[in-house]
Amino acid sequence: MRLYAKQHGIDLATVRGTGRDGLITRADVEALLGSAPAAAPSRPPVTGPTTTTRFVGHDLAPWSSGPEVERIPVRGVLRSMAEAMTQSAFSAPHAAVWVRLDATRTMELLAALKERPAFAGVRLSPLAIVAMAVCDAARHFPGVNSSFDAEKGEVVVRRVVNLGIAADTPRGLIVPNVKGADRLDLVGVARALNALVDTARAGTTAPNDMLGTTITITNVGPFNVDAAVPILPPGTGAIVAVGRVAPAPWVVDGEVVVRQVTELAMSFDHRQVDGALASRVLRHIADYLEDPAARLIAG
Repeated sequence: MRLYAKQHGIDLATVRGTGRDGLITRADVEALLGSAPAAAPSRPPVTGPTTTTRFVGHDLAPWSSGPEVERIPVRGVLRSMAEAMTQSAFSAPHAAVWVRLDATRTMELLAALKERPAFAGVRLSPLAIVAMAVCDAARHFPGVNSSFDAEKGEVVVRRVVNLGIAADTPRGLIVPNVKGADRLDLVGVARALNALVDTARAGTTAPNDMLGTTITITNVGPFNVDAAVPILPPGTGAIVAVGRVAPAPWVVDGEVVVRQVTELAMSFDHRQVDGALASRVLRHIADYLEDPAARLIAG
């Protein structure tokens, strides 16, 4: 029974036994599995040679009917993104580390928290837990929350996290931030992320909301991909990419079971953040996601 529960990602401590003397039976585990809400399938947008797509903030004509060669003016959000990424790529020497981890407990915690009154009306996703983990890593390793000031010959370490969130919007990629994210609890972070994403998608993000980012998260999971190695936003020392969470074989106590697995990657500015620090930071984030309840309680 223990193996069967592990294979389906069930913690037996959460199962109420109906057998003799409270013994947990297979039927108890199957009943819990049957009561769990089925995840809505991720449905990519319908695309094809006769459909319109979004590209650099524009509706791009279909392959079948658009011009053979099309020129799009570089202005607005596209100009800002192009200038920022070019500046970053050619001024900060990029390096990266990545890790694969068991996020089963994160997914279980999210499912449990969604039933609590404190989270009523709050869209709670793995991104909120990742945000908490990144802020916790910055508190433990402040050097990762830094920037390199080449003009003044200084490394600037900040002990407040203005957490940038890369947002895919109809106008293109923007990176607004949650000011003082390290000072928020999980409810506060979740609400702030909801507001940030809603504002970005509505195209009403204020310029001030994109200033002062200290560290960034980009979430490629909704696109159903495993990982990415992102470019740093200018003026920051690190950016964490989060891949999709999906069932995969995992070894637990010497046995192969099915767990909810994800991958993290972190690009960093190698002028001030070395590989040892980057590895410790990413491992800290991974450990947090593998046992988030304990980390949240510990603060």
